[in-house]
Amino acid sequence: MAGSTFKTNPFALKELLEDCHRGDLQLPDFQRSWVWDEDRIKSLIASVSRAFPVGALMSLETGGPVNFKPRPIEGAPAEAKQVPPQLLLLEGQRMTSLYQVTLRAKVVETVTPKKKKVRRWFYVDIRKALDLAMDREEAIVGVPEDRIIRTDFGREVVLDLSSAEHEYASLMYPVSQVFDWDNWQDGFDEHWIGDQNKSIRDEFRTFKRQVLENFKGYHVPVITLDRSTSKEAVCVVFEKVNTGGKALDAFELVTAMYAAAGHELRKDWFGSDVTKGRHRRFSETLRPAGAETGIIAGVANTDFLQAVSLFHTRDRRRAAEKAGKQGKELPAVTGNRQALLNLPLEEYKRYEAQVERGFVQAAKFLHMLHIYRIFDLPYQSQIVPLAAILADIGDGWEYEANRARLIRWYWNGVFGELYGSAVDTRIARDFMEVPVWLKGGAEPSTVSETTFRADRLKTMRMRLSAAYKGVNALLMKEGAKDLRSGQEFDHTIFFGENVDIHHIFPQDWCKKHGIKPSVYDSIINKTPLSYRTNRIIGDVAPSEYIGKLEKGDQKTPSIEPEKLDIYLRSHLIDPAIVRTDNFDAFMADRQKRLLALIEQATGKASYSGNVPEEGEDFEADEDTVEAELTIAAA
Repeated sequence: MAGSTFKTNPFALKELLEDCHRGDLQLPDFQRSWVWDEDRIKSLIASVSRAFPVGALMSLETGGPVNFKPRPIEGAPAEAKQVPPQLLLLEGQRMTSLYQVTLRAKVVETVTPKKKKVRRWFYVDIRKALDLAMDREEAIVGVPEDRIIRTDFGREVVLDLSSAEHEYASLMYPVSQVFDWDNWQDGFDEHWIGDQNKSIRDEFRTFKRQVLENFKGYHVPVITLDRSTSKEAVCVVFEKVNTGGKALDAFELVTAMYAAAGHELRKDWFGSDVTKGRHRRFSETLRPAGAETGIIAGVANTDFLQAVSLFHTRDRRRAAEKAGKQGKELPAVTGNRQALLNLPLEEYKRYEAQVERGFVQAAKFLHMLHIYRIFDLPYQSQIVPLAAILADIGDGWEYEANRARLIRWYWNGVFGELYGSAVDTRIARDFMEVPVWLKGGAEPSTVSETTFRADRLKTMRMRLSAAYKGVNALLMKEGAKDLRSGQEFDHTIFFGENVDIHHIFPQDWCKKHGIKPSVYDSIINKTPLSYRTNRIIGDVAPSEYIGKLEKGDQKTPSIEPEKLDIYLRSHLIDPAIVRTDNFDAFMADRQKRLLALIEQATGKASYSGNVPEEGEDFEADEDTVEAELTIAAA
């Protein structure tokens, strides 16, 4: 087809495996290590033995713009490393498995389905393979390294294949010889010599025709991407090719391209398979006592590269502006996938340390806002522009006026719910606009575009909602005190007292009074409390648990009513209302107070909506329930 960037050809399996053995066919260096377990290997052998398709292979011609560092297939001889490959396999699990069990002629190091490491030889049970009523996978047998299967804690030998004679006697054919059966057959015929054994010899010849010749005649369709294929196209292919259940991403492509230039990007990261690609320092950055990880431990390697790409693409745009280009001629400032794939190594090195400092400052910034856990982080995606902006302004964030504007920008992103999905454009825009705003320029669009509807408070019921988490953090930042101890929720108290969001009017009390979950589960009826305080509150009316707090017990000292009122007001709770258990009045009053808190944080008046007056029946707008679910899912 004209203009096609790929071609598909069938290749003999043996030829492909021999190419792997010589080094003509290799893997990109970032390709994950071979991980197929014993059962998957057996299934693969069974499929080939019946000439069933096992799927097409995807390969890339070498010598093009995508310059990956190659490595031989696992188990290939050392000499293969010296051979410049002609093709790179973009998914090597199947070929590695087949090479290991057939051409390599060595014991296979694999794992059980429960991930226990084992060493196995693989055999085909000749009689079972010829039994049409038998599932072919049952005819594929894995045996230990000494080729003896034992039971009864090793005391009883069930199957001994430790010599060729034992293989002949048991009618068990070694998979390591499926491409070269002549010598094995000669020994087999000699073992079963004589007219009385003719039927057994004939049995093997049937096995050879029906099973072994399937290996020698097996062809695999190979889709070969032309060497001119773009980085973007290769990335898309990788994301579509499933490797052990996990798609490869842009970071792994960049890692391979940098490796070809002699830079090992993975050394900048710690335990990518275990920590899902987190930077070596981010897991520990601002990790308070009691916290499992630091607040930015969820920052992925692609997030980091995205921030670096913002700087690089901004430089390109500025250079184009100096050259007199305008409008559509100017390159975009972006951190999208294409920008990552086009990020030069020298530009990564130029900005790496600066961007890393930006992420560390981002952690400090979030702690300042009383956001301590990843679980309570409104938007993971908003950390990228936050870190990039902080990296860009450097010490400028230490000035109170700059901090105040950054805080305002952050809360507008949260309560405007602008970082839920399709955020690449938003990230780039904020990176360009916020630093200008800090120097006296126009408001960034994230601030100017945000509108918060008063009724939205009624529908914040899910922990996944960014705005829900934002209200909780704002309450702690504004000095909410624990109702039992009177302590403010700094990070020491937060983790030491196991603080979380809890109901003010308890759920059981609400249910008994006929109040719907869509109403009492609103953030309006929730506030940060310690675990012990929430236990005291239990499921009784506010007036009752307030009385318990004031009275105290053997473990908890009494609290003066005036002091407890101060604690309640710190949560924007009117003591007079909750002491009378007036739920509707409480919800209307606290909605107004929370709304004022959000307006203060965003620096903007909210959209009026329908704010209920005191005494008006409070009923959540059911039409907005689905909207919140959509926002939370995003």
